[in-house]
Amino acid sequence: MAVPLAEEDGGPVERRLHPVTPFRRAWAPFAVLAGWAVHDPDQAQRRLTQLTTTTLLTAIAAIAVAAALYGFLSWWWTHFSVTDTELRIRTGLVFRRTAHIRLDRIQAVDITQPLLARVAGVSKLKIDVIGTDKKDELAYLGERHARALRAELLARAAGFAPETAHEVGEAPVRQIAHVPPRMLAVSVLLSGAPWAMLIGAAVVPTFLWYATHNLWTVLATALPLLGGVGANSVGRFITEYDWTVGESPDGLRLDHGLLDRAHETVPPGRVQTVRIVEPLLWRRRDWVRVELDVAGSSNSVLMPVAPRALAEEIIGRILPGVRVPRELSRPPRRARWCMPLWWRGYGLAVTDTVFASRHGLLRRSLSLVPHAKVQSVRLLQGPWQRLHGLADVHVETGANKSVPAHQRDAQEAAEMLRSQAERSRTGRLTARPERWMA
Repeated sequence: MAVPLAEEDGGPVERRLHPVTPFRRAWAPFAVLAGWAVHDPDQAQRRLTQLTTTTLLTAIAAIAVAAALYGFLSWWWTHFSVTDTELRIRTGLVFRRTAHIRLDRIQAVDITQPLLARVAGVSKLKIDVIGTDKKDELAYLGERHARALRAELLARAAGFAPETAHEVGEAPVRQIAHVPPRMLAVSVLLSGAPWAMLIGAAVVPTFLWYATHNLWTVLATALPLLGGVGANSVGRFITEYDWTVGESPDGLRLDHGLLDRAHETVPPGRVQTVRIVEPLLWRRRDWVRVELDVAGSSNSVLMPVAPRALAEEIIGRILPGVRVPRELSRPPRRARWCMPLWWRGYGLAVTDTVFASRHGLLRRSLSLVPHAKVQSVRLLQGPWQRLHGLADVHVETGANKSVPAHQRDAQEAAEMLRSQAERSRTGRLTARPERWMA
């Protein structure tokens, strides 16, 4: 739910967030004290020992009141409203901030539910706007109101009239893929990074113990390494649990999360690059991971793990007309003098629809860039490459990312530099629109 305010001079109705929102900000004073205690633990301990029980309880009560007041005032001074052309968000207790988000620039509206928010029945709305890296958010709204506001914003971004946008409702979703928990768990175990960090967590502290015999040095080294193992294995499993991909008129819907649930939207027209990642231990099972570069968005994973055939089918939905190339040309053999051994992992294919570049031996990564998404092309050639007649070609995308084709023949690279501009121009003429439901 959201608390409505009075309409001012015939303008849009301003609303406040859900009444549970003050609890989200109430922890700030406690965080300040905890930061001070961690920064200077000796002084914090001396201060606490000097206080009597009565004084300590009084201080805790005063801090609790201050925290509650801060949370309430932060909630009270946060308003939002939807006009005919924009979403307005006013925040700030001391320093006021007003965000004017043009509805026709919205490219995704995601709903996330941290664990405590799920218990309270509220959701966080994140608005992805073209041309900005940081998402504006409304935290928190009631679940039903969050979904209704999300549907209205999507409809308005698609061009529906203001008086009918709220009647459109959520676009229907058809599930096209789901990652079983067992498959996700096996894929995590077959990834190389957690095992490498686990070996490091066993070897490095042991070496330090024999070298220093200092327990604190060993713990200071072992704990971050073990934390990294957890983040790369348990944390990934929790985040990517119950991963579901659905197809709707406003794009692909991604739902995932064991503790914190996330409901994201990927507008296909804004996808700049698709990467097919294939770790070494996944190849026997023919599994791949599909990642994305989306212009102005932080969405980066399409499928955490999937059979290759299913992954290519989903890629065909998000990049209509694009097929994953089967045959890629390797660099000439003389590239071994510039990049010993690793040159064998490079590959390139340029079709009528896509620029495809592969790199990596142990962890292969194939990047697919539709010609319509190429913003510029660069040719780079170092002195050692000039000596062997080689060059690198880089294509730049709208997501401020570069996809390189390494160690190509110099004449081939020069021809690619000339021809890619024509392919990009032709691709943009036939590209699908970027707006929803178009």
